[in-house]
Amino acid sequence: MYTLILHGKRLVQLQKWRHLRVSVNLLEKPSPFPNSFSYATATDASLRAGRKRLNFSVSYLVASLGLTKEVAESISRKVCLVDKGNPDSVLSLLRSYAFTDSQISTIVTDYPQLLIADAEKSLAPKLQFLLSRGASSSELAVIVSTVPKILGKKGDKTISIYYDIVKEIIEADKSSKFEKLCHSFPQGSNLENKIRNVSVLRELGVPQRVLFSLLISDHQPVCGKENFEESLKKVVEMGFDPTTSKFVEALNVVYRLSDETIEEKVSVCKGLGFSVGDVWEMFKKWPCFLNNSEKKISQTFETLKKCGLPEDEVLSLLKKFPQCINASEQKILNTIETFQDLGFSRDEFAMIAMRFPPCLILSAATVKKKTEFVVKKMNWPLKAVVSTPAVLGYSLEKRTVPRCNVIKALMSKRLPGSELPPMSSVLVCTNEEFLNRYVRNHEDKELVPELMAIFTRGHVSS
Repeated sequence: MYTLILHGKRLVQLQKWRHLRVSVNLLEKPSPFPNSFSYATATDASLRAGRKRLNFSVSYLVASLGLTKEVAESISRKVCLVDKGNPDSVLSLLRSYAFTDSQISTIVTDYPQLLIADAEKSLAPKLQFLLSRGASSSELAVIVSTVPKILGKKGDKTISIYYDIVKEIIEADKSSKFEKLCHSFPQGSNLENKIRNVSVLRELGVPQRVLFSLLISDHQPVCGKENFEESLKKVVEMGFDPTTSKFVEALNVVYRLSDETIEEKVSVCKGLGFSVGDVWEMFKKWPCFLNNSEKKISQTFETLKKCGLPEDEVLSLLKKFPQCINASEQKILNTIETFQDLGFSRDEFAMIAMRFPPCLILSAATVKKKTEFVVKKMNWPLKAVVSTPAVLGYSLEKRTVPRCNVIKALMSKRLPGSELPPMSSVLVCTNEEFLNRYVRNHEDKELVPELMAIFTRGHVSS
């Protein structure tokens, strides 16, 4: 830990934090079939049932809340809806309390488990209790949609305390002046520690959304006392900006790992060829990388070498994108297989990985869908993806498809110079640059609004 702190002190200007004062006070029947057959049959049936529930969940969320398919799929991985009975009851309840569709969408996105809660026996009494304390319907909707996990807490007193704290922070922040959170709890209790520590973090400038996430959780450093204070000082000394999410990520890592453990991880990294400065830069980019065991760090390093990357390129890749350390060996090998199935050579995959390391953690479906679109629908060569692999990280719906629709429209009109342009020219630039280059530059005044309409439509043309 000392090594990282020392390096951080040398590389980061800390003057802007010196005015911040951190207070330390603050069951089975015999089967007639062979076992293997029975197991395979049961497994297949289970998989089919799982897919059916997943498809239902996604369809329900899109239809009932107007969520995008991507958001609905993400929620469905966290909570599985069997039918629409219970979630319909929950949504109806929230609407009866004047929650807007936008607020309900936010609540379900942040806390999807609410959809499987008992609307009548669990949620309704909590909402009614909060109203009985004097909260208006609009205030209730704002606070619950801001921190929906409040409805997951048990006991009127606990719910009341969390509600009041969230309300207090929101109102104080609206007035643009800092106010201490004044509450009385049993000395040394987790709740007392939470309030004190959240207050300190708020004073440092940690954003509201991060504070509320910490406040509502029971598995965060804010429940501690002395260790929290020591960890906070270290993170401030390292120069992390409290207004960014990386500040709290670093605090989580420093809080749970001893100095000796961190030094051991740094030593392992040095043994692989990283300098202390490299480890520091990786930690700044993604503090959670130190949560990986020494064995996992070494294993990922060796797996990448197996992919055909020379040692110096592995070092460079991990320095650029330490998040790929989290990827399992099988995940990385499966990723290689996905690219080869699409027609890329092993050497081309290595180039893609070096130029766009996040490709290592993309799902096979994502890589296949995006690659097939630009190659099969737009006729760009595979080599274009090798040259500009960042396209694999762009949103297909929000960026790639709208722009490609414009290009296809121009090509269909057979205008001078309307042959297929380089992929990088179409996809890498900003929206403004794209519009100036392919939409607004035409003298035909009827063509410009037509192209703009195609661009803003946001779906694949038939």
